[in-house]
Amino acid sequence: MTSPSAITSSPGTADRWTFLRDVLVFQLKMFLDNVRDFALMPVSLVAALIDLVFKGEREGALFYSVLKWGAHSEEVIDVYSAIEGHARGGPVINPNYTVDAVIARLEGVLVRECEKGGTAASIKTAMDRAIDQLHKETSGARDRAQDVVVRATDKLRNTLNREPREKD
Repeated sequence: MTSPSAITSSPGTADRWTFLRDVLVFQLKMFLDNVRDFALMPVSLVAALIDLVFKGEREGALFYSVLKWGAHSEEVIDVYSAIEGHARGGPVINPNYTVDAVIARLEGVLVRECEKGGTAASIKTAMDRAIDQLHKETSGARDRAQDVVVRATDKLRNTLNREPREKD
């Protein structure tokens, strides 16, 4: 019988199996994450309804408990753990353009218009101006992303359109 230490493989082979393992684990984690999200949607809505109907120790206590469970389960699943040993040189996130920041900005516009006694038309106009401003502010990033996609598509198209080389 051959001992495990007697079986040797090239470093590339070990990297390949680590990569394949990471792909499979990532897919499993994505599945678990999606199942969790799918379950959290109705559970959080039911918790919010219960909180609206029955008075708890504080407003929304059950709903926020569900959110805490969701945040904890997200940490447990840790979908992107495979990149912990790799450089994370991804794009820098501008805190002004996170989902929460954009919603807060639009919410601020809505609150200001309502406080001024605005009509539905004036509120719609103010929201349109705010959304247009967001588009102007983020157009550079959007244009760069579009350029990257176009270049990658062209490169792939050129690679696929090359004629196969003849064997010597």
